[in-house]
Amino acid sequence: MESDQKVVIFITTGTDEEANRLAEALLKQRRAACVNIVPGVSSRFWWEGHLDSDQESLLIVKAKASLLDEIVALVKEVHTYDVPEVIALPIIGGNPDYLDWIGKELQ
Repeated sequence: MESDQKVVIFITTGTDEEANRLAEALLKQRRAACVNIVPGVSSRFWWEGHLDSDQESLLIVKAKASLLDEIVALVKEVHTYDVPEVIALPIIGGNPDYLDWIGKELQ
């Protein structure tokens, strides 16, 4: 991915409070231009050899690919999970004005 490439990053948390704390850290450190928090996500997954489930909050983070390593490091530092979910997907298109805004907020 090119360094100016915009990405959407999915991060799950165990509580709304943790989601808000993480969103605030990402925004204050200018690692994210925008964070949406979706509460009440029902998650099903394998963990330590067993099927598990939980109610989580989902963060949808808009950022630049060049900041991804820093974002992952920050999440690992702040997050309560042993293995926090941090998944980045490239943004391949959209409103050019919005995409430009993401870049300007993170310079």
